[in-house]
Amino acid sequence: LEMLAELAPELAHCEPGLLRSHALPTLEFVIRQGGGFTPGMLSFDDLLKSPSRDELIELALLSEKLQFDDPINIQFTSGTTGHPKGATLSHHNILNNGYFVGEAIGLVAGDRLCIPVPLYHCFGMVMGNLGCLTHGATMVYPGEAFEPLAVLEAVAEERCTALYGVPTMFIAALDHPRFAEFDLSTLRTGIMAGSPCPIEVMKRVIERMHMREVTIAYGMTETSPVSFQSGTDDPIDCRVSTVGRIQPHCEVKIIDNEGHIVPRGTAGELCTRGYSVMLGYWGDEHKSREAIDAAGWMHTGDLATIDDQGYCRIVGRIKDMVIRGGENVYPREIEEFLYRHPKVLDVQVVGVPDVRYGEELCAWIIPREEGSLTEDEVRAFCQGQIAHYKIPRHIRFVDSFPMTVTGKIQKFLIRKKMKEELGIDDASTA
Repeated sequence: LEMLAELAPELAHCEPGLLRSHALPTLEFVIRQGGGFTPGMLSFDDLLKSPSRDELIELALLSEKLQFDDPINIQFTSGTTGHPKGATLSHHNILNNGYFVGEAIGLVAGDRLCIPVPLYHCFGMVMGNLGCLTHGATMVYPGEAFEPLAVLEAVAEERCTALYGVPTMFIAALDHPRFAEFDLSTLRTGIMAGSPCPIEVMKRVIERMHMREVTIAYGMTETSPVSFQSGTDDPIDCRVSTVGRIQPHCEVKIIDNEGHIVPRGTAGELCTRGYSVMLGYWGDEHKSREAIDAAGWMHTGDLATIDDQGYCRIVGRIKDMVIRGGENVYPREIEEFLYRHPKVLDVQVVGVPDVRYGEELCAWIIPREEGSLTEDEVRAFCQGQIAHYKIPRHIRFVDSFPMTVTGKIQKFLIRKKMKEELGIDDASTA
């Protein structure tokens, strides 16, 4: 409310629905949820009251015009690589995706799904809400924003059978000092998604949170969001090391830099096509054409491989790939290796400019205990286990990573901070 009052001070002096704001010229209606009254805002409770005859007629006329592929939602991307874009999604996009996600985790009417992920994000809105609505499952919201203790309390008290979250949320819950106090034995399934899921974290979720049927989902806002998902009965090694197989009614291909399909097992850009692909970026035809080609393929910008059984492994982002002295290095591979160190709680690896090699690897590490890990220990752990050129030259110990509000790591900000610290930019390395 304070933010809105600052952005649109005209609210205090206008009738509800008649806002004329200098800063927000297209905004007319502001709807307030919860008790109380705020000048210039409509009450959500009032909107739910019995409609008048004229309103019912107007609703019927609008319904007659509605088409299944009309836009229903402008979902802004996470902004992990820069500025968010407004992905325009249709009824057909999100209703079907929510249904198939629920099918993949075996949701039934008796399930109780804990949803700590935000409702303004596809994870909460589509995979959570629509996944439950299309299967008759119960939705449990632990709080207005993510807080690990609230999640543990909600799962235990509500006897939840399923739990959603991004990896950082699961890590926070697992490492909460009161974790052992809560009975999580009712948990069976759920989804870990939103950013790369470390193998070691996945194993801990299965073993310590009793989520024996937990799945990994992969996608992006522009694809409603899920394209790949593991199955509840997939072998454990497939569930902890891949993002599963393609969702029903979607197509996929992996291409090289020239746009040619690569052989199975070869890394390339992942492209998807089908009902789930967005209508486009709202008000940005140029960006829409860049993302979706003339044949309808959505270019994800992710590097991936697909094996002979159809399981997909995400290698990394094309923009994240580090080229060190002519060698291609995928940060995800280094992260997965460093997660095995018993003193590493979380880790992110990026490329930073280097005069000699063009780029060097930099690891930001959150230790399990402050001061418990040294740079020499990290390098000794890597020595002889991974190629010498994959050992991070720069290692920093931090308390947290820059994140979006949905819990995704903003690697471009890590890279920016390191460039400032090192006093070098990309032009210096050309």
